Amino acid sequence: MEPIHLRRSALYTPGSNPAVLLKAAQSDADVLIFDLEDAVAPEAKATARDAVIRALAEAGVARRTVVVRVNAIDSPWCEGDVRAVASLPLAGILFPKISTPADVMRAQAMLNSCGAPASTTLWCMIETPLAIVNARAIAQVALDPDARMSTWVLGTNDLVMDLRGRHTPMREGLVPILAIALLAARAHGLCVFDGVHNDIRDTASFAATCEQGRQMGFDGRTLIHPAQIEVCHRAYSPSAQEVDEARAVVEAFALPGNQGKGVLKVDGRMVELMHAEIARQTLAIDEAIKRAKRG
Repeated sequence: MEPIHLRRSALYTPGSNPAVLLKAAQSDADVLIFDLEDAVAPEAKATARDAVIRALAEAGVARRTVVVRVNAIDSPWCEGDVRAVASLPLAGILFPKISTPADVMRAQAMLNSCGAPASTTLWCMIETPLAIVNARAIAQVALDPDARMSTWVLGTNDLVMDLRGRHTPMREGLVPILAIALLAARAHGLCVFDGVHNDIRDTASFAATCEQGRQMGFDGRTLIHPAQIEVCHRAYSPSAQEVDEARAVVEAFALPGNQGKGVLKVDGRMVELMHAEIARQTLAIDEAIKRAKRG
């Protein structure tokens, strides 16, 4: 099994605030998204880019998993953003408003032309009605052996706005849309993040929709404030009971007398080899969480 890279939480941090960028690196978020787009006013774009570059040189930031969200591909800032950060130690570069396969190819070509190493993957914001309509076609780009696309981030605020919908506590209007994107991403091996929760004070709805997202199958969730990290991690981490059950399944299939068997009875439940694979994944995530806590 490949090493587990925790993706339970991805914390957006405005690139225009150097102090906040450094503070974010002290949080427990699994991924930091340094934002040059929505969180930065047009007149502050250049200074924000410089602030992000300086922050990425800091030792505390360099040890973290960092992604930079650049400006939209048709904006006057996008190529400059990519060129400025391409050679820096990033897990990925996140492009907003990816709505067609052609958008993915343009973003990928920009990463290549700006010299981004192969380890810096392409992250895509899926945040327009057209992107949802094209979800399967966009995801299919990942089948190309030279594809750099690894991750989707759902932009639920933009989707609600473009749909002329409303935010509701349990996101009834969004769930079918989230499911379409999730299905397309999973069918093509992509990591996928659920969208943000805007009301930091409404921890009950946030916790409920984190659990909803995990039940649907998302890898994790994007966050707008460090106060949301603990609740998010609780939802997207296996519980002690889940870990114990997973360990029992793995140990049962490992017994000499069970070698070659496809179905076993474990603690009163019938489990198959598929469940053993899920159990091993659960244990790997639990171990990765323990390593992260040990620092």
